Amino acid sequence: MYAVLETGGKQYRVKSGDKLIVERLDVKAGQPVTFERVLMVNNDGDLQIGTPTVDSATVVADVLEHKRGPKILTYKMRRRKGYRKTIGHRQEQTVVQVKEINA
Repeated sequence: MYAVLETGGKQYRVKSGDKLIVERLDVKAGQPVTFERVLMVNNDGDLQIGTPTVDSATVVADVLEHKRGPKILTYKMRRRKGYRKTIGHRQEQTVVQVKEINA
């Protein structure tokens, strides 16, 4: 059994027991979180596709930790003008482990 869920503007294919890195969630570490935007559920060949979401389908997961992603560096330069600028960014992320899929 697997499901496709949407969180943080991205879609993830998950099954029970998967560890997943998603955009930062406003839930403390160690607490459960429920994803209600489930787009598709496949239960051993019984495929349910939502329009846009599957009604009464949820994915329950535990929040393991909050962390920051790798540093992304951007360099801007205008030739012959003496303009140089370096910008860094680190994305806030949450690590979750899927417990169950309710369809």
